[in-house]
Amino acid sequence: MTQAGLPKRAAIRPSVTAAVLITLSAALLSGCAKRHHITVGSVPDDYRTNHPIVVAERDQVLDVPVGMSTSKLSYGQRQVIAGHLAGYEKESGAALRILVPSGSANAGAASFVADEIADLARAQGVHSGLILISHYTVSQPETSAPVRVVYAAVTAGTGPCGRWPGDVLDTGENRHYANFGCAYQKNLAAQLDNPMDILGPRQRTEIDPENRSVAIETYKTRGVSEEFRTNSEVNY
Repeated sequence: MTQAGLPKRAAIRPSVTAAVLITLSAALLSGCAKRHHITVGSVPDDYRTNHPIVVAERDQVLDVPVGMSTSKLSYGQRQVIAGHLAGYEKESGAALRILVPSGSANAGAASFVADEIADLARAQGVHSGLILISHYTVSQPETSAPVRVVYAAVTAGTGPCGRWPGDVLDTGENRHYANFGCAYQKNLAAQLDNPMDILGPRQRTEIDPENRSVAIETYKTRGVSEEFRTNSEVNY
């Protein structure tokens, strides 16, 4: 008993305290490691997997509006059609289809315009045997339906964007929302000059031996062009 009449508190040995702390630390660290593994395992697929760029044959469509009193293409229409046909020889070897409305209010005018479009296509190098003029039925006869110019071409593209199947704020699983990366992939595909480059490299062209010899001689003599010398901050 102490002077105050209270019992002495039992002393805790340092070795016991250290053992308890080590055990608790190990348990906490193991719990963190398991939680970290769960978080990494829930990371979704890459956006390039969710929205892949696919090289496939797709229809290139241009609708040319035609009024009931139209007798020929306007200058602006001819420019738009010429732009639509500019890549035909490069991108396609399929038939060029000119679809004329049948039974519409502007059916007669559309026939004249279709013939003019065919002449314009021949002038741009499209073979006459590949130009097909056909008709399609109009559901509303009182309307002025367009003349449709279509050809199939191999292009790069993705699926449709703008899909929102779920709440974008529902991030409990640490996943991207469904539309994430779709616009980026679609814009990247649209910038490809030759979609076939995605499938593999092109055949290498022949070297320019004269240009190569000049470059090697410049390297051997440590020559520096005057343009680079004047724009550089380093003195040679």
